[in-house]
Amino acid sequence: MSGTFVGMPAFPEAAHEAVHNATLRGNLRHATHTIRAKRAKAVAEVSDWAALREAGKQIKDHTLRHLDRYLVQLEESVTTAGGTVHWAADADEANRIVADLVKATGETEVVKVKSMATQEIGLNEALLEEGIHAYETDLAELIVQLGKDRPSHILVPAIHRNRGEIRDIFAREMSEWGRPAPEGLTDTPAELAEAARLHLREKFLRAKVGISGANFMVAETGTLVVVESEGNGRMCLTLPETLISVVGIEKIVPTWQDLEVFLQTLPRSSTAERMNPYTSTWTGTTDEDGPQTFHLVLLDNGRTDTLADEVGRQALRCIRCSACLNVCPVYERAGGHAYGSVYPGPIGAILSPQLRGTQSEIDASLPYASSLCGACYEVCPVAIDIPEVLVHLRERVAEGGLTTRDGNKVVLKPAKGHAAERAAMRAARWAFSHPGALRTGQRLASRTRRFHPRTLPGPGRAWSASRDLPAMPAEPFRDWWQRTQGGRKADSK
Repeated sequence: MSGTFVGMPAFPEAAHEAVHNATLRGNLRHATHTIRAKRAKAVAEVSDWAALREAGKQIKDHTLRHLDRYLVQLEESVTTAGGTVHWAADADEANRIVADLVKATGETEVVKVKSMATQEIGLNEALLEEGIHAYETDLAELIVQLGKDRPSHILVPAIHRNRGEIRDIFAREMSEWGRPAPEGLTDTPAELAEAARLHLREKFLRAKVGISGANFMVAETGTLVVVESEGNGRMCLTLPETLISVVGIEKIVPTWQDLEVFLQTLPRSSTAERMNPYTSTWTGTTDEDGPQTFHLVLLDNGRTDTLADEVGRQALRCIRCSACLNVCPVYERAGGHAYGSVYPGPIGAILSPQLRGTQSEIDASLPYASSLCGACYEVCPVAIDIPEVLVHLRERVAEGGLTTRDGNKVVLKPAKGHAAERAAMRAARWAFSHPGALRTGQRLASRTRRFHPRTLPGPGRAWSASRDLPAMPAEPFRDWWQRTQGGRKADSK
C-alpha cells in the first residue's frame, strides 16, 4: 500500500469499504473510547478549563489577524538566534528547499520526529526521489512506515493496528530498514517497544541530519516547541549536526507566556496527561550544544487562502490534539484512511478541502463526512466550531465548488453531482419567501399524511434505509396557533 493519499476515492466510497472491516472497527472503537474517557477525566481536574479554552481561542484569533506582523518578527528572532529562515509557498517548493539542504550536507539519510506538515507535503517521497532515505522515529509513525501504510489518526497514526499486526510488521519488515526484530518477538507492549528502541537507536547515533515539525513557534524569541511522549523526538532534535524544521505558518504564538495556555490544554486534550513527558524547545543554535546548523522552512501551502475565508479560517486555530477524532461517531466507524488526507476526522473534513484547494471528488465529499452532532466542537480546546465550518463548506460545494489555486489567481470550479441538491435548495428558498404558497403546501401535506411513504424513493432510499422519516403532524403549527391562541402574537419573551 502506498504511503500517500493520491488517488483515494471519495469519502462515501472509502467509508463504505471501511465499515465492513470488523477488525478495523474493533481497533478504532477500543482505542477511541479509551482515549476519550481518559481525556474527560483529565479535563475535569481543571476548574478553569472553559477559561483556558477561551484564552486559547483568543490567542489564536489575535495571531491570525496579525499573522503578517508576527511572521516577520519570527523571522527576525530566528535569524538573530543563528538560524536561517526559508519561505515555501507550496509543497513542491518546500520539498525542493529541504532536499537541497540535505544534499548540501552530503548525507543520504535523515531521522524525523513526527511531523504532520512533512506528511502533508509528501516530503519522504520527495526525498526518496533524490536518493535520500527518511526514517520515522515516532513509534506509531515507525509502524506505519514499516507497514507501507498510511497514518489514520493525528495523535496515534497506527490506531487502526492491533498488537498482533504490529508484531507481524516488525518481524517481517525491520530487517529491510535496519536492525531486525528480535527472534521470537511476542505482541506484549514491552517487547514491541524494546524492538523499536533497539532498531531506532542505531539510526539516532548515525544520523547527521534531523527533520522536525513544531507544535508552536514563539515570535518574540524565535523559539520552536515540540511536545511528545516517547523521547524519540528529543533524540532527533539534539543529536544531529543539522536540524531542518518544516512548520505551517499558522503555528505561531506571539509571546513565550502564551505557551502557558496551550501547555495545559494540549496534553489533556490529546494524551489525557497533565503535562507532556517531553517538551523540547530550541532557539537558533548554541555553540557545542545541539545542532550547529538550524533551518526553518515556513510553509504556506493553502494557509493564506484559508485565512481569507472569514468562517473557514478558524480551522487554522487547530493545535493537532485529535480530541475531535476520538469523539466523532463517523470517524470511529470509518477510520482515518477514508478521509483521503493526512488530516482525518472532523478537523480533516474542514482543513483538507481548504488547504488542498482543489475541487476533486474527495475534497467535495469531505464536508459531508459528518452527522453535525457537535461533539467535536464541545471537546475542541481552542473552540473551533467545526459544524459551522462544515455547513459553510457544504454551501460552497452546492453553490459552485471549492476554490482552487491557479498561480496567483483564485478560480471557482463548478461542483459535480450536486444539481439535485441545488434545485431542492432553490425550491425551498422560493417557498420560504412566499408565505401563501408555504401555508398552502403545509396544509396539503398534513391532510395527505396517511399516504406518505415510510421510505423515500430513488436516491433518497439510501437515507431512509437506516432512518425513520419524521411523522407529519396532524395540522401545521400556524393552524394550531390560530386555533388555540386565537391569533394572538407569541410572547416575545
